[in-house]
Amino acid sequence: MLDLAQHYNDGYVQTGDVAEREGISVKYLEQLIIPLKKAHYIKSARGPKGGHVLAKPPEQITVGEIVKLLEGGIDLSRCIGDPDICDRSETCLSRSIWERATRAMHNELNSLTLSDVIRSHK
Repeated sequence: MLDLAQHYNDGYVQTGDVAEREGISVKYLEQLIIPLKKAHYIKSARGPKGGHVLAKPPEQITVGEIVKLLEGGIDLSRCIGDPDICDRSETCLSRSIWERATRAMHNELNSLTLSDVIRSHK
């Protein structure tokens, strides 16, 4: 997503070019593209001038959105998202620490857009 954001104004970007720049296999990249297309973060076009492009500007996509989609969330402990997984959830002293840390991480990731990440890297 960051590569597509960097090349947002260039139009459609071919999968092979992204894979090469990011040092990942085309096959792995194609696996990532599927849910991103279904969630309308990426548009694709076939043909020699085809490829992939962000469906909306990079300043309108947060890192938190992408992490949630691709990772299914990022709770720091399994009991944060599902307290019923542990019999001690209601009495556990450390659970509140992990809950606060998870909330802080979510807030930070949701406050960062793809544009923010690119700008901070330059």
